[in-house]
Amino acid sequence: MFTLTYGFYKYWTQREEFCVLILGLDNAGKTTYLEAAKTKFTKNYKGMNPAKITTTVGLNIGKIDVSDISLNFWDLGGQEELQSLWDKYYSESHAVIYIVDSNDRERIPESKEIFDKMISNENLSGVPLLVLANKQDIPQCMGVREVKPIFDQNAHLIGRRDCMVMPVSALTGDGVDEGIKWLVESIKRNKDVRPPRNENKC
Repeated sequence: MFTLTYGFYKYWTQREEFCVLILGLDNAGKTTYLEAAKTKFTKNYKGMNPAKITTTVGLNIGKIDVSDISLNFWDLGGQEELQSLWDKYYSESHAVIYIVDSNDRERIPESKEIFDKMISNENLSGVPLLVLANKQDIPQCMGVREVKPIFDQNAHLIGRRDCMVMPVSALTGDGVDEGIKWLVESIKRNKDVRPPRNENKC
């Protein structure tokens, strides 16, 4: 009887699991953003000191629970030699967060080129896409009004998927809540196309 009751309890309380990629060039602030999200949405979690966050070589993994679902984040290294590994994760993902260093104007064309290559991959077709103009805490950075038209240039590649460009400061946490909540709603709307995966597959 206990087994049956526990089975029902687990069924009704188990959260749906979704996998989210965090992509962007090196030094865009991907790992700092992941730490900010974990700090915002995980009770009693004290994030890493941003000054001690180093360049990701490989993969960082994080998880947060939002409303009735769990988001498993894969923060992938953005160095040129690591970008070739990104597509190994595309088919398993339910959404992509693409982080732009809006204070590094010189690398914006490079970031846009990598972005276009990413969204052209058929394994990401229809997957919700959140583009974050990071480092908004720096006064001279590019605002969303400047970043959005650049990344909208090839709208045909984005297609009819849910897509949003938002300002954020991973360092201060400003804008993190809004982005994650938008992402959750988009993933839910898209789950008939990409159903949730159980924990051992994420």
